[in-house]
Amino acid sequence: MTDATGRRQVKLLTRDGCTICERVHARLVELAGELGFELSMTDVDAAAAAGNTALRAEFGDRLPVILLDGSEHSYWEIDEPRLRADLGG
Repeated sequence: MTDATGRRQVKLLTRDGCTICERVHARLVELAGELGFELSMTDVDAAAAAGNTALRAEFGDRLPVILLDGSEHSYWEIDEPRLRADLGG
């Protein structure tokens, strides 16, 4: 799955106050600049409060979670060699 510009989609699932999530997000920002993917972030607790409880129910016990094109890629840490390979970079 790509966006309108043809870029791959990486979504970081996180929650407020998660220091590991903050570190992973900072590295993903760097990698997005290098590898050219679209990066977004979703707070699973905020999503649940807005009525979408599915993300927190499925992923809430292993945050941060990285989704590549909508599928779980890795959690707790970035599997950077695998991410680079999967993105063709």
